[in-house]
Amino acid sequence: MMTDTVMMSKPGLIYRLYHGKTIPILTVLLSLLVIWYGGAIYLNYDILTSNYERNDVSWDAEKLVADAWSMKRPILPAPHQIATEINKTVFQKKITSKRSLVYHAWITTSATLVGFGFGSLLGILLAVGIVHVQTLDRSLMPWVIASQTIPILAIAPMIIVVLGNVGLTGLIPKSIISMYLCFFPITIGMVKGLRSPDVLQMDLMQTYSATKSQIFWKLRVPASVPFLFTSLKVAVAISLVGAIVGELPTGAVAGIGARLLSGSYYGQTIQIWSALIVASILGMVLVYLVTMTEKFVMGRMGYRS
Repeated sequence: MMTDTVMMSKPGLIYRLYHGKTIPILTVLLSLLVIWYGGAIYLNYDILTSNYERNDVSWDAEKLVADAWSMKRPILPAPHQIATEINKTVFQKKITSKRSLVYHAWITTSATLVGFGFGSLLGILLAVGIVHVQTLDRSLMPWVIASQTIPILAIAPMIIVVLGNVGLTGLIPKSIISMYLCFFPITIGMVKGLRSPDVLQMDLMQTYSATKSQIFWKLRVPASVPFLFTSLKVAVAISLVGAIVGELPTGAVAGIGARLLSGSYYGQTIQIWSALIVASILGMVLVYLVTMTEKFVMGRMGYRS
C-alpha cells in the first residue's frame, strides 16, 4: 500500500516531459529547423535556377533541395552547414589559432566582462545618488534616459576615434561602448529596488532611531538585490552586443565582430551565421552565470524561490 502511494505521488517520465519544459522547447526547436531548411531552399532558389539555366543543367526537386543545402556561398545556409563550420572552427582548431572561434569569442568576452563590470559600478553609483540626492533625481535621471535614445552604431565610431587620438585602443574602447549600453538597465533597476521598501518599513526603521546609513544598508540594499540581479541579466546580454558593435567600426582582426566583418567582405555567409550562433550561445552562458550567482546570493540572504 505504501509503495502504491509513493508511485502515485511521483509522476512518470512521460507526464513530467509533457507538463514540463522539455517538449515545448523541443517542439519550438523542431519548428525552427523545419522553417530554416525551407527558408534555405526558398532563398537560394533563384541563384540555383539561374546557374542551371546558364550551364544548361537538367534538374529536379531532389537536386534543387540537395544543392540548396550544400552551396558554398548561400544566401541562407542550412543548419547542418553552420554546425559543420562551428565544429571545424571550435573543436578542430587550437584555441590559440586566429581561425578558432574560441579565440575570437574570448577576445569579445574580455571586452564584455570589463564593460559589464564598469557599467555595473556606474549604474549602482548613479542609482544611489539619484535615490539619496533630490537634485540628482531631477537633473540626472532625464539625461540617463536620454542617453539611450542615441543609436549605438552612430556613437561607437566617435568613441573609438576620440579614444584613439588619446592613445586608447583595443580593449578599452570596446569596453566603454559595452559600459555605455549596460549601465542604463542597472541604474533603472537599482533606483526602483532602493525605493521598493514601503512606508511602514521606513517608519519602523525610524522608530528604532536608525540613521540614513543604517536604513540604506539594512533595508534599502537587501530590498534592491532582486531588482539588481534582474537588471544584471539584461545588462550582461547588452554588454555583449556592445562589445561586438565596438569591433565593427575599427576593422578589428580579432573578436566575433571581426569574424562578422571578414565574412561580409568575402561573402562567407556560413562564417557569419556560425559567428552569430556562437555569440548567442556566449550570451546565454553569461546570463546563466549571472542567474547562478543570483541563486547563490539570494539563498545566502534567506530568500526562497
